[in-house]
Amino acid sequence: MKITLSEARKLVINCQGLGNSWKLPKGKEGVVQITERLGFVQIDTIAVVNRAHHHTLWVRRPDYTPQMLHELLAQDRRVFEWWLGYVASYLPMSDYRYYEPLMRAFSGSQRDKEWLEQNSQIADNVLKRIREEGALGSADFPKPKNGRGTWWDWKPAKKALEILFRKGEVMISERRNFQRIYDLTERVLPAEVDTTEPDEDEIARFVVRRALGNHGLASIDGMGWGYHSAKRIPEIVEELRDSGEIVSLEISGRDDQRYYALTANVEAAEKRGQKQVHILSPFDNLAKDRGRLRWLFSFDFKLECYTPASKRQYGYFCLPVLWGTEFVGRLDPKADRKKKVFIIRKMIFEPDFEDYEALMPVLADKLNAFAAFNGCERIEVEQVIPESAKEVFCSGLH
Repeated sequence: MKITLSEARKLVINCQGLGNSWKLPKGKEGVVQITERLGFVQIDTIAVVNRAHHHTLWVRRPDYTPQMLHELLAQDRRVFEWWLGYVASYLPMSDYRYYEPLMRAFSGSQRDKEWLEQNSQIADNVLKRIREEGALGSADFPKPKNGRGTWWDWKPAKKALEILFRKGEVMISERRNFQRIYDLTERVLPAEVDTTEPDEDEIARFVVRRALGNHGLASIDGMGWGYHSAKRIPEIVEELRDSGEIVSLEISGRDDQRYYALTANVEAAEKRGQKQVHILSPFDNLAKDRGRLRWLFSFDFKLECYTPASKRQYGYFCLPVLWGTEFVGRLDPKADRKKKVFIIRKMIFEPDFEDYEALMPVLADKLNAFAAFNGCERIEVEQVIPESAKEVFCSGLH
């Protein structure tokens, strides 16, 4: 099946829940369904606006509040926290059985292994305290007042907690003020969760379905999922294609590469819907693959928070602005929560963008909603590029 680049964009956007194909229930159930469809939501610490995991969920479920995610993790146990590759993520509890073998197999770096061998008493004592006292965070292991290092010294205790977490011996019971609180896995993991170990074929099917569900389309080489190597992926791809569950695609202009997609997603993408605008986190599932943004959307995006201020082109924490199937601008914001002011340091439109009249009303509505989501009551605009667009850009902002 051959599709155009525009059709490929629509397929990917719909699979990300940014088109019109998802019909999500309100409240926490909608949030759970987002994690199940995306497969993961990346956690990030930067807080100039609401952190990436909250932002990613709000974009797809406008009634979302951070309390919902807290309850789903700490009370309902519908999501859990672990690592997807090297990315800390919220994951659907329904996928737990596919991560448990990775936890058991985790050995860490050579340095981690040597540390654990040399400090096994620290890990044992950390587990003993959690078992006897209940869920604890790294702050519950203070450094002794005399300054001498002992097994309960905060730094080695934190190291032990992180290794035990990766190995699956403890899980994140909740987060308090964004700090992880650890408890024994048997006290966190719901009894009804399936922990049957998947075989190689099951893992490969999981990886293929998760990759295509999340990415929209992918080549076989692009179907990795965290640490899973899944040697059986090529054979499973052929099996699922023969059954009609997936379809092979050729994209105009990329004739040297074969892609695959879930048949149901291709059919859903063919339905027309209203053109939408989205302000995305740099760690949003759609935005985080910078290479795909370049080849699929002709959008060269870079996060500059780790770039020296004097060398930044767009701003400290720039957010991509998606309109329909095109990225039309970049927003550099800061939420001043004490003053309840949402500051737009820069709003930079792409050089070839011209349709301001159609975009501005919907973009203004989205910015007003985004400011409110960040606890702000009014918006201040410092710079718009091009300058000629500033008046019309500001006209609809509160």
